[in-house]
Amino acid sequence: MAQIPRALERLAFQFGRLPGVGERSALRLAFHFLEAGRQPARDLAQALLALHDEVRFCERCHHLASEALCTICSDPRRDQQTIAVVEGTGDLLAIERTGEFFGVYHVLGGVLSPLRGIGPAELHIRSLEHRVRQQPQAEVIVALPVSLEGEATASYLHSILRRDGLRISRIASGVPQGSELEYIDQGTLGRALRTRQNFDV
Repeated sequence: MAQIPRALERLAFQFGRLPGVGERSALRLAFHFLEAGRQPARDLAQALLALHDEVRFCERCHHLASEALCTICSDPRRDQQTIAVVEGTGDLLAIERTGEFFGVYHVLGGVLSPLRGIGPAELHIRSLEHRVRQQPQAEVIVALPVSLEGEATASYLHSILRRDGLRISRIASGVPQGSELEYIDQGTLGRALRTRQNFDV
């Protein structure tokens, strides 16, 4: 990039720091904003500044919000007694896209990972305990990744939350639709067998 103006090089460098953006793509993006004129550059700059000025985390569930509570927690139509515990906002949005869940969420902000220095104190577990204590008949649905860390986190949550009146469940995991059994890994097939359901469900 030594042959291009310094300002263009700086912009390409910043784009190159984004996830999944390589050096050539970063340079293309920088050229795009140069050729598009001042207004798109102003719009991008304003949107980036507004990101930190206007986006916060929900005080109750830790999802992204514009106010103290996110739009899900403040929606009176949602079932406040049914709480789906997810690793991050991406998982929450994926569940919302299904249109099958009408409860609320709790975003942990990760999963337990001792090797990476992530213990219970680094996650939003204490606030989950508080929410559950406030709702004696709640159901907690653990919707965490099917991985060693996800399983360890699910077991830990079960151990600290279980009490009379509280239902703790896990989302089912198993054979994807359209898959042939002979090509599915043993772990997935084993979980599918363990979480089998009756025909009348």
